[in-house]
Amino acid sequence: MADRIPILKMGQYLMLTIQVDMHDQLALDLQEDLTNQIVKHKAKGVLIDISSLEIVDSFIGRMLSHIANVSRILDAKVIVVGMQPAVAITLVELGLSLEGIATALNVEKGMRWLERTVDQDLSLEHERGEDTDLSAEAGD
Repeated sequence: MADRIPILKMGQYLMLTIQVDMHDQLALDLQEDLTNQIVKHKAKGVLIDISSLEIVDSFIGRMLSHIANVSRILDAKVIVVGMQPAVAITLVELGLSLEGIATALNVEKGMRWLERTVDQDLSLEHERGEDTDLSAEAGD
């Protein structure tokens, strides 16, 4: 059986912890699993915990960036938490800025950021009269 990274549902958010060395197939599986879970649960946010990663390479950086971009397209905010100082230094040295990806020191701060950001977005949509759940109009 192939390795999989578990994705936990916490209310309207998804959380995953990367605790193993990533390889190409695992990254592709994670991306597919995560996008399926975002759609299935109509998740508004994704928290990616990388506190167990002691080293990263350009592949991991690109993979995180790609997963974050796909999640945003599916209307889910993304935050990466628990980055070790050595990992941050390595990403900078590799020229990978993780542009557009929010970061936080730990899971607690990351969840607070997600809650605050999603609440702000929902408030703005409500003020504009936008309905984010179109399934009600479709008769679901």
